[in-house]
Amino acid sequence: MLKVMEICGNKILDGSGDQCPIQIFIDPDDKEKRHLIDDCKIDEHTLYSALDPNEPARLEFEPDHTALIIKRPKRYSPTDNFLFNISSIGIFSFKEKMIIVLTDEIPLFEGRQFSKVGSMQDIILRLIYRSIFHFEEHLKVINMCSNDLEQQINRAMENKTLLNLFTLEKSLVYYLNAISSNGRIIEKLKTNASKFEFTPENFEMLDDIAIENSQCYEQAKIYSEVLSGLMDARVSVVSNNLNVLMKALNIIMICLMVPTLWVSIFSMNLPIPHQQHPLMFWFVTGGAFILTMTFVLLWKLKKW
Repeated sequence: MLKVMEICGNKILDGSGDQCPIQIFIDPDDKEKRHLIDDCKIDEHTLYSALDPNEPARLEFEPDHTALIIKRPKRYSPTDNFLFNISSIGIFSFKEKMIIVLTDEIPLFEGRQFSKVGSMQDIILRLIYRSIFHFEEHLKVINMCSNDLEQQINRAMENKTLLNLFTLEKSLVYYLNAISSNGRIIEKLKTNASKFEFTPENFEMLDDIAIENSQCYEQAKIYSEVLSGLMDARVSVVSNNLNVLMKALNIIMICLMVPTLWVSIFSMNLPIPHQQHPLMFWFVTGGAFILTMTFVLLWKLKKW
């Protein structure tokens, strides 16, 4: 699907016609891919890399355009079961236009980052900044999910909760790789800034983006280390909860066996003194009750 946009009044607005400088291809079909490869002269391998979530971010210079692939968080849905995936954005910057390739439709130019856009260079930098912002938002969600799962582990002993924690840890590994890959692209942009004709404002924003990406990486690294370090402790908590439950069940079983043994003695088909006495039933019942309460009292005093 093709969407066209243009810069008007320092804002990015919907456009119409093939002459709009910003062309966004969302999950392009075979016909659109051939158009990008044959007519726009985009390298086929680079195009497919922009649609592959497993490809690292990279920057390549072609004779008539610059190809930039950055990583971003994929939109999360409940069906993902706590797995936060990574996706890619392909940015192909020509002299008079920009082509953006995506695998799924997302709001690209929303938020305060795009409140004032004056050039194609601004769009490139703000798309990177927007990606970092999304990573930071997702890291907050991952941290909240981790805290919620930790509380569930303290209350229950299901394997599903532990598996969800392992999935979150796996997601953080993906995020670390993606953020690190974006960091290398930012450094490469700073090295080749002259080829992009960056203004002093662009240089200043590029420095801010580098700092923001570094902070995002450190945050993801801390979350990953904390989650990894606490996994063993949480597994031990589950094991300890199971031991406590088994201990309580064993004590309850013993508590039930004591009156059962007492009643069984008087239930045997053998002559027992005073077995015809009218109060014998209450004697057996009362004895069973007294033995049960004695065991319960002993349980409390010994703090079993």
